[in-house]
Amino acid sequence: MKDSGHLPSPDRLSVVTAVLFLMYAMAQMVNLPRQTIAVHLFGMETSFTLNFATLVSFLDAILAALGADWLVREHPQLNKQRTTQYIIMPAFTAWGLGVTLNTLRLSSQWWVLFLLGMAMLVLVYIAEYIIVDLSDIRHIPATVGLIAVSFALFLMLCIAIDSVDLRLYLALPPISIALFLVSLRTLYLRLQGRWCFAWSAGIAIAIGQLALGLHYLPVPPMTFGLLLTGTGYALTGLADGLEEKRHGFSLWFEPGFMFFMLVILAIFFR
Repeated sequence: MKDSGHLPSPDRLSVVTAVLFLMYAMAQMVNLPRQTIAVHLFGMETSFTLNFATLVSFLDAILAALGADWLVREHPQLNKQRTTQYIIMPAFTAWGLGVTLNTLRLSSQWWVLFLLGMAMLVLVYIAEYIIVDLSDIRHIPATVGLIAVSFALFLMLCIAIDSVDLRLYLALPPISIALFLVSLRTLYLRLQGRWCFAWSAGIAIAIGQLALGLHYLPVPPMTFGLLLTGTGYALTGLADGLEEKRHGFSLWFEPGFMFFMLVILAIFFR
């Protein structure tokens, strides 16, 4: 491997982060009336409450994805590659950060989480840019960093969702969708460019079932998040091992070790 020295343009990176900064700030400053949407299914009425901050979270994800595409297209080694794989994590990071911030009121805690989240988003942009070039000496650390950040964000999202006591039909979709994206991107990185939609969908469904069970148990948000994250990471690692035809100790060690470590932490935080 060689150190190509390719990093995203500081000017473009600053523009993208500045736009997202303004969007997050606007979601806290602007207070519009909530809109309740009633849906009738099979004789039952289900209501969804939408607010301005929720819509901004989705808009942040779209802008983050467009920003990632804009940054990556400048890479000299991109050639004719598609940029789809490079926009998943920035979009998920921006959306997850928005959802998490929406659970907090504007305070010092909000600002600390916001600054940490923006720093993580910048690191995600830089890592996505680096991994375009497979010969870059920083490719492996960037890949490891992306996977770590993605599961850390999933943990934050689970804790935020459980802490606000959402109804089950509102809590399950974001958890399942988030893990589907995290698992899909993780397997793509670890399997060197292979999309595993079936594995990711299966893992997301399994974690959704686990979240359903934990929803009705008196577990604190930290325990809830750690159990889902540990199980999701273990299943993703197991899928990676099966795809790579590993057997025995090499197949079970990493998933099992991470699962038990996070379960022990979950028990500790009870």
